[in-house]
Order: sequence, then C-alpha cells, then structure tokens
Amino acid sequence: MSTASPNLNVMIKAARKAARGLVRDFGEVENLQVSMKSAGDFVSRADIKAEQVIREELMEARPNYGWVGEESAAEVGKDPTRRWIVDPLDGTSNFLHGLPHWAISIALEHKGEIVAGVIYDPIKDEMFTAEKGNGAWLNDRRLRVSGRREMIGCLFATGLPFAGKGDLPSSLRDLSRLLPQCSGVRRMGSAALDMAYVAAGRYDGYWERSINVWDIAAGVVIVREAGGFLGAMSDADVLEAGSVICANEPMYGPLRKLLID
Repeated sequence: MSTASPNLNVMIKAARKAARGLVRDFGEVENLQVSMKSAGDFVSRADIKAEQVIREELMEARPNYGWVGEESAAEVGKDPTRRWIVDPLDGTSNFLHGLPHWAISIALEHKGEIVAGVIYDPIKDEMFTAEKGNGAWLNDRRLRVSGRREMIGCLFATGLPFAGKGDLPSSLRDLSRLLPQCSGVRRMGSAALDMAYVAAGRYDGYWERSINVWDIAAGVVIVREAGGFLGAMSDADVLEAGSVICANEPMYGPLRKLLID
C-alpha cells in the first residue's frame, strides 16, 4: 500500500484491534449468546463489543468527528463536516453460522463524500483500503476492477431479502433478467466484501435494493478508487438511497439498464 494518511492509519488500527476479539469469538461461535433484533437479523455480544472497540479507537484519535454505527446511536461531532460510518461486523448471519465470510467496515465521510475506507476480512487477513485520489489497495497490492466487456462472461453479486425484509418480487425479477445473460450471480452475505471483490476484479458487478449506509460506505471509495462506477438504483445519492449498483466501466451501464428499465 502507498503511504497512508494519519486518518487511514487510525482506521486500520481500529479494524485490526476489533478483529482480534471477533476472531476469538468466531472460534467459539456455538457458545455465543445471541439476542434477536428482528426476524432473521441477529446481533451478538461480539458485534456490540467490536463496535465499542472501534468507536473508542476512532473517537480517541479524532474526538471532534461525528459517528454513525450499526449498533449505536448516531452523533453529530463538533466538526459537523466529518463523520465515521462503521459496520463492526458485516455478515453477522455468516458469523453466527460459522461461515468464514464476514468483515469490518470503516468509512470516513467529509462534506457528504466518502474520502477513506477500510474493509477488513480478518479470517483471510485481507485488508482492503482506499483514500480519495490515492487508489485502492488489498494489503500491499494495487486494485483494479475487472476488464470484462461482455455480459455473458461476467460474474455478479447481490443481496436478497430474507424473512419478510425487503422487496422480494423486485429481487426475483432482477435475477430472472440477469441470470440468463451472465456467467452467474452470487449471494455471499456481506455487502462490504461484495464491493471489495468488485474493486479487486473478483466480481464484475454488484447490486442490492435494500441496504444501509454503514454496509456500503467504505466500499464506495474503494470501488471508485479501483476504477469502478457506482450509483444508486434511483436518482438519489448512493449514501441516502438505500440501494446500490457498482461495476467496471463497460458493465455499469448495461447492468443498470437491465435492472432498472
């Protein structure tokens, strides 16, 4: 990775510190005490503890910044132009079922724009990072989106509604339109890693209709800095729309047209 800014170093340090506790708990996942937030949406003690660790690290380093996290109340900082956007455990259902596909996501927003992002998969020790104007990186390797130009050869990722959550008819319509024209669609259960994988060229594109800002914030800057195109499934800003589409440049337009028209 190229020289990281002080802010990005703080984010990386916070992600690694929270990861240590999550990895320990993942090794004993069957013993976790789990409470139900809503149907199919669980939060563990590990999730809450990880957010506390991240928040303490970030706010100690930058006490004037605001905060948005999945498991705690949002706060406006003394500096209203900057805020942290954090998902301490993206892929909670995978985590709780012992599936090794989950990540920590930390983003820094400045004046409504994501300027730095970290997505850390501690099981594989893959640290995806990006800062505006400084490229996207996986550990010490520069990232670029895939170069595929034909839909039939592309592999896409998405999220699907579960337990009555989200718009199932629209999601099924999306799949019925896309599956006959591409190489495949994956539903892996972590929006943050889906976006990181687009940046790494592992997927050619990703979309999701019902999504939270903390799930995608870090991925926004990582995808863009890797040369990808990104937007919402509406005319709204992607951080406010609750939906996202991202892909390499040749596939972004065709994918968006197929899903939205």
